[in-house]
Amino acid sequence: MNLPQKSARRPKGSGHLRRSEILEAAQRIFIEDGYQGATVRKIAQEVGVSSTAIYMHFADKLAMVSEIAATAISQLLVQARDIAAQPVDPAIRVRRMMVAHMRFALANRSAYSVVFGEAQAEIKEGGAHSLGVDYYQCFAAVVGELAKQDRLRDGRHPHAVAQIMWAGCHGLVTLLILNPDFGWMPVDELTEAMAETLLAGALRP
Repeated sequence: MNLPQKSARRPKGSGHLRRSEILEAAQRIFIEDGYQGATVRKIAQEVGVSSTAIYMHFADKLAMVSEIAATAISQLLVQARDIAAQPVDPAIRVRRMMVAHMRFALANRSAYSVVFGEAQAEIKEGGAHSLGVDYYQCFAAVVGELAKQDRLRDGRHPHAVAQIMWAGCHGLVTLLILNPDFGWMPVDELTEAMAETLLAGALRP
């Protein structure tokens, strides 16, 4: 797994830590120890400062993971909205949105693993949660266009189709992230094939 590069340790109490440095350290700890195993003290040790220095920026580890999530999901939402607004067939947009999601996940493996892994259950409110809802609704709305055109197989509910597609994309990238040495086929080939297969299974013949 591609973890964020570890920054040089600073003597405890020296200088003013930037939020980004703390978040990069938190991201590493969340991946290595899991959200439940991570502590503010471990994160402080990772960056070489006291816990007090961390609390100057974040109230607790939930605040840290929430900011990591908000940053990642906001980027996903921007690209999803851009694709949703394209003046092309909704089937093409749905496929492009799935591919974009998978490419983002694989280009931002550590952040994706934190946001959509164990910590996801902890982010139940706040900005990151709202962004996540908006992101899903953006995707589901385009799937809904296919439903309005009566193009979904067996009259399936658009949310059922959207959720199956989302789960399929998430499953593939999660396997690629967690098992990088499996002997996978080229990543671009896999992501394109996954999007095509999910779309073909959802549309009427």
